[in-house]
Formats: sequence, C-alpha cells, structure tokens
Amino acid sequence: MEKTLTRRAVKKMWKSQPTMEGAGVQLKRAFGFHEVPQLDPFLLLDDFRSENPEDYKAGFPWHPHRGIETITYVLDGDVEHGDSLGNKGIIQAGDIQWMTAGSGIIHQEMPQGNRKGEMFGFQLWANLPAQSKMMDPRYREVKQKTIPIVKTPEGATVRVIAGEVNGTKGAVGEIVTDPEYLDIELPAGKSFEHRVKQGHTVFAYVIDGEAYFDPDRTPFSHESTGANYFDMKPPCSFSNGTLALFGDGTSVAVTTDKKPVRFLLVSGKPIGEPVAWYGPIVMNTREELKEAFQEFEAGTFVKRR
Repeated sequence: MEKTLTRRAVKKMWKSQPTMEGAGVQLKRAFGFHEVPQLDPFLLLDDFRSENPEDYKAGFPWHPHRGIETITYVLDGDVEHGDSLGNKGIIQAGDIQWMTAGSGIIHQEMPQGNRKGEMFGFQLWANLPAQSKMMDPRYREVKQKTIPIVKTPEGATVRVIAGEVNGTKGAVGEIVTDPEYLDIELPAGKSFEHRVKQGHTVFAYVIDGEAYFDPDRTPFSHESTGANYFDMKPPCSFSNGTLALFGDGTSVAVTTDKKPVRFLLVSGKPIGEPVAWYGPIVMNTREELKEAFQEFEAGTFVKRR
C-alpha cells in the first residue's frame, strides 16, 4: 500500500444482540434504529444463523418497503423469495439479493435452511437520499459464481460483492450511496490493508475467528452507552459477532495472530439527511411515513409506471 495512506482507527465497537423479526425469526442484530445516524448511510445489519429450523422457518411473509435498499447475503441454506415486480426464486449459499425498494415494493423472504436444517446469512439495510427515495424499484439477484474472488499477496481471500479490490470490481455497481461490500477471510498470522474513501462510513463485522482492527493494537475504550456497548481491554482483538466502526482515514488495516478471521467490510457515502423510520419504511419526515402507510392501506403503495 502507498505510504500516504492514513490508517483508520476503531472509533466504537459493540456486540450483536438477540432479537426477533418477521413472523418470529430468531436472529442477532449488529445495529439498527438505536444506532442511527452513526453508520449513515446504513440503517440495520441482521445476522441470522441457526441449526434449528424452528428459529427461522416462520420467515418474513409479505411486507412493504420504501425509501431504502435491502441486501441479503446467504452463506448457507436457501431463502425463497418473491416480490410485487414479479421476481421470484431461491437465494442459495453464496448468493446475494440486492433490492432497491425505491418508491415501493412488497416482497417476502422465507428461509428454508439446508439439508441439515442449518441457515446462515445477513441482511443489510442501506438508506436512500431524498432525491432517490421514490426512484423506480430495482431487483438484482447475484449468483455466487458471478461474485469475483481476489487473492491478495498477503494471503487474504476477498469476495467482492460491491466496490473494488486490487483492480477487480464487484458484482454490484451503480448504487446511489457508492457502497463497498466485501467478505474477507484472513489466515492466522497474516495482515490485510485495504484502501477506503475518505469521508465514507466504514465498519467491519466479524463472522468467524478473531482479528485486530486497530492498526497499532492500542487499548480501546469509550463511555459505555448501553448493554451491547463495552470497553475494550488490550489486546483489542475482535471476535465473532463483534462490529467495529472506524474513524476517518484512507485505509483499514487488519491483522491476525494464532486464529484466522472472516469478516464483512462495508463502506458507503453518508447521506446526512433526517431519518423518519417506522417498521419496513424509511423516509425523511413523519408526513412522508404517514403517506406511505396510507397508500399501503389503500392499495396504491406500489407505483405502476
């Protein structure tokens, strides 16, 4: 990497917490409503993994979205889906569903698990700016085989869902908030450094193993603001289910010791606008929220162009 890069330090970290969503799906929430606007433009990250079908089989029956993008990334198991655009199918291990709700879409997602009853995946919500909230809905189903994999000289394996790594562009592009979404595996005793755009929000979420996300491995602490926030003690390694929110800079540096790590690295351009959020709809004002739900009740929510 270039010497001019400024490595980002960890600004805040927290652990994902158990919650229930949909028709009774047990999952862990890495961040959500209470963290807005700390991760602008991102609103929510849910981690759903289970070996018990009772935890997820009720699924997420038909429901509306407006004003956001929902990104579903499946690592194991199947998810059946359908929407008001006429799209339907099955998202399988390694696949991505990148849905831009825009002016309004109604869809369902029903986890099926694998043959052993295991289910593992994530859903990320990204906000849309006011000028794009009523854009035409758009749906992309990205199959595993179309997601580029980059092997770095340092030993990292990077699945490039969105963004760019060493000149390789991701499977998803032309997104309003200019996001980067990487799935990274780093063996034990290795390092990984990645250039990020200055001013963009950047976070890492550990899904397996353990790593250091502070470039100097310095002690990390902050004022505790809730049950899922906690002070770090040196050495400040981050383990499964931990989210690290970075300060500003132009690169993220990750190192491992005796354990390997797998983590999601996500970044995006902050929107900096008011957020009015209720359930599956995110707008800028309470009046816009009220209008959206009135349209849903009246059957005019999905715009026909």
